[in-house]
Amino acid sequence: MFFWCAVVLLTAPVAPDAWPAFLGAGATAVDAEQLPLKWSPTEKIAWRTGVPGHGQSSPVIWGERVFLTSVEGPNKDRFHILCLDLQSGKELWRKTIANSAPVANSVYVSRAAPTPVVDSKIVIAQFESGDVVAFTHEGEELWKQSLSTEVGPLVAEFGLGASPCQTEDLVFILLEHDGPSYLLALDKRTGRTQWKAARTARRSWSSPAIVTVDGQPQVVVSSAGSVDGYQASNGELLWSFKEVGGNTGTTPIDCGDGRFLVAAAPGRQGENMQESKKSNGMMQIQRRGTQWSAERKWIADDVAPSWASPIVHQGLAYWINRVGVVSCFDASTGELVYQERTKQSCWATPYAVGDRIYFFGKDGLTSVIAAGRQFKVLAENQLWGPDDLPAEAGAPASESTEERRRAAAMFSGPTLYGFAVAKNRFVIRIGNQAFCVAN
Repeated sequence: MFFWCAVVLLTAPVAPDAWPAFLGAGATAVDAEQLPLKWSPTEKIAWRTGVPGHGQSSPVIWGERVFLTSVEGPNKDRFHILCLDLQSGKELWRKTIANSAPVANSVYVSRAAPTPVVDSKIVIAQFESGDVVAFTHEGEELWKQSLSTEVGPLVAEFGLGASPCQTEDLVFILLEHDGPSYLLALDKRTGRTQWKAARTARRSWSSPAIVTVDGQPQVVVSSAGSVDGYQASNGELLWSFKEVGGNTGTTPIDCGDGRFLVAAAPGRQGENMQESKKSNGMMQIQRRGTQWSAERKWIADDVAPSWASPIVHQGLAYWINRVGVVSCFDASTGELVYQERTKQSCWATPYAVGDRIYFFGKDGLTSVIAAGRQFKVLAENQLWGPDDLPAEAGAPASESTEERRRAAAMFSGPTLYGFAVAKNRFVIRIGNQAFCVAN
């Protein structure tokens, strides 16, 4: 079902030095030569700042301000939104809201997973409870919404993970879980719902993305058995592609000319093995008359990413799988160029700039390889040492089953979740810390 509105949409405007959304959608250009190539725990760390509780979201940046979210309390009782100074890491302000749907704080359940969005006037933070709140850059609250009151209780054993995306006027929020699910568009100025598109119940943590086709934005959702394109202005479903499976954790990224990459994985128990084998590759959105469609251009064989989305850079497409193997394909033909292994798996999506591609390993080792058809490691950079990081205060309670206790042990150490890039520096996020790496 759709709720219609008359809204003229442009892509969100970007000021200098911005990383305004998940995976840098709409980010300003950065000079590769000014970015640090090599660093260590004792070199080129401009600052390190503690974050209350734990957060899996990535930072976003506008000008000199960095915005982060986290969750704290035995039942994920409190959500935090922080603003840091980009140059010094100093906390400029912190706002806290009560979780409207508390659940046990567990490594098995998402913890402040959605990344905020920011533009020239407003920062909007969404949490997995359905709570959404907007602030000015100075920390003045503008509006707050509890979306569960509109769409019903959110029933998700492992929590929600989708981050919002945005245009100039609207922020798009994907609520997918075991109950009635929706893609919603909220007015950024007021928080009111402008349209709501119903989706079938499913378990997925992938985020929606803006893909521009013929100068107009579409909201593309790749999630658990389908890839769907919605008209951003009114939520009309323009096309749907269903020959896909295992696409539950990665996000489509606009590659230009209506193209984007889709990624899929076999699943924890291999439940999506057969479907995922044919589900990684390049997609193309096309319009014939008044009809829209999407078709697969080529398939990427032998790739099985976890949370890192694939990227395109200088005519080549890159995937990284759960054991650190980088697969490089010709972006036009799908021809395999090489497969080589780095030292760590990545949860963060790779970052490509100039002649470099940065792979941010989940355990803190960033491998920088040369862009191009020859695999060449330029640097391997460890962000923290074995005794560098403070333990998290208020760690989650012990899990109730042996399976969950084993999983909790796997994630007991720090995990590099995401990063942002602006002013020729990286801001890198783990659960309770933010680092800035700069020349």
